[in-house]
Amino acid sequence: MPPPSLSKVAVGSTNPVKIAAVRAVLSRVAPAVVVTGIAVPSSVPDQPVGDAETIRGALARARGALAAGDADLGVGIEGGVVDDPDGGMRTCAWAAVAARDGRTGVGGSLAMPLPPVVADAVRGGLELGHAMDRLTGARDTKRGAGAVGILTAGLVDRQAAYEPLVAYALARFLTPEYWPAG
Repeated sequence: MPPPSLSKVAVGSTNPVKIAAVRAVLSRVAPAVVVTGIAVPSSVPDQPVGDAETIRGALARARGALAAGDADLGVGIEGGVVDDPDGGMRTCAWAAVAARDGRTGVGGSLAMPLPPVVADAVRGGLELGHAMDRLTGARDTKRGAGAVGILTAGLVDRQAAYEPLVAYALARFLTPEYWPAG
């Protein structure tokens, strides 16, 4: 379990969905924790492609939030896309946690196929959220239901999809006895 002194967590984003996902997870292990969002750069393109690039973005956001927020933990969440060998495209999302002592944790998933029209728009240079806006006629869907909420017809919303990723990234902090020191 995180140390009892866990009182302040900074999320490397001002997106309310990402902040709410982090708050929902961490409030279960540290009920008094204060979670705030801070705009920090991801150091990757607005639309990361591939798991490795998306992980780099999540780690950069976690480290940037930790430094900028003078927090006990920094958390970064980054969504990306992955080209599949069959010509399709899927989503990916990764969460990263950075602690003051230098430890980090990463967890991810959210592999959902994208409709060809959305994949084509992303390959044409649109960010996934903008491609979903174009598809649905909505505005700023990435700050709400997101692609996952829209394409699952509301069965899974973006916050619910991100919460397990945050928990996975926290694994080494929640069960330190199973991880090597340092």
